[in-house]
Amino acid sequence: MIKLTKLNGKTFVLNSELIEFIEETPDTIISTTSGKKIVVVETIDQVVEKVLQYKRKIYPFKELLINQDH
Repeated sequence: MIKLTKLNGKTFVLNSELIEFIEETPDTIISTTSGKKIVVVETIDQVVEKVLQYKRKIYPFKELLINQDH
């Protein structure tokens, strides 16, 4: 789950597994697998970074495995 901000300033939490794609038009629009579109103040890069941070948090063992291979 990642915390994001709607254009009205209210924060919400989104299950990052539901993100189908993200576009900037110039607002950042997140399209979910259920067809819902959500406009947020964060940039694409910020959303992607939040997703990566979340995945690193819940799957720390993958990073350990990758580091052990090198």
